[in-house]
Amino acid sequence: MLLSVFLGQGTQIFIMTFITLFLACLGFLSPANRGALMTCAVVLWVLLGTPAGYVSARLYKTFGGEKWKTNVLLTALLCPGIVFADFFLMNLILWVEGSSAAIPFGTLVAILAMWFGISVPLTFIGAYFGFKKPAIEQPVRTNQIPRQIPEQSFFTKPIPGIVMGGILPFGCIFIQLFFILNSIWSHQMYYMFGFLFLVFIILLITCSEATILLCYFHLCAEDYHWWWRSFLTSGFTAVYLFIYAVHYFFSKLQIIGAASTILYFGYTMIMVLIFFLFTGTIGFFACFWFVNKIYSVVKVD
Repeated sequence: MLLSVFLGQGTQIFIMTFITLFLACLGFLSPANRGALMTCAVVLWVLLGTPAGYVSARLYKTFGGEKWKTNVLLTALLCPGIVFADFFLMNLILWVEGSSAAIPFGTLVAILAMWFGISVPLTFIGAYFGFKKPAIEQPVRTNQIPRQIPEQSFFTKPIPGIVMGGILPFGCIFIQLFFILNSIWSHQMYYMFGFLFLVFIILLITCSEATILLCYFHLCAEDYHWWWRSFLTSGFTAVYLFIYAVHYFFSKLQIIGAASTILYFGYTMIMVLIFFLFTGTIGFFACFWFVNKIYSVVKVD
């Protein structure tokens, strides 16, 4: 249930990021206009409720899930709800501090209206089409009785595999991350959207490859639990992202005071959550495609 919900959300985030970066690449979103990028991202995110609902519903049906109402509601409300709650708390702190960065109440209401008025109905529509479609066909029939999993070596156990899986994708976004954090927290302009788009593509490829490789290893070791593992393997990049953000906080920023610290980590948590869903989804779909591919070629008696 949770997996299909996360994947729906992740698809939504993926398409949003792709289009936003693509537009920024072509020069539609000027870095001089501070809010352009965020506005574009939020509007796209609201409009892309349909693919989220569709993917989530279709996968849930493939897993043989029955509670489709819960599935749709969770897809529409779970992750945006967490992000919004976090955002609202940050805003409360800003209000209390009397900061000019606080978002006026009207804007919050407008965002809520966009979320419930546009995004949620679109998710419902997507889910409706997702459930009307037949479940995704598996290339081979699975055995009714689950097999005994043999003793695993250290590298094919779940935890080390997941921890290793996050290193490669993180390595390729590491330098860009420094510049992005600078542009958020140290008021430096960020101009290299073309380069960022390239790094984004590389991130996609690395996530997919790392996940597929690790998945292949543990399938060879006869461990067939790949659903959650493929999601978490590439999703673990987000944990490295968080560790890096903490390092950045202590080494680069001179932030004193509880409010500022809470703000920094609050916004970092939003970034990490979004990134987790995003990378996890890429890893999962790469793996899903790979497993389908190898098993559709296998000759089964």
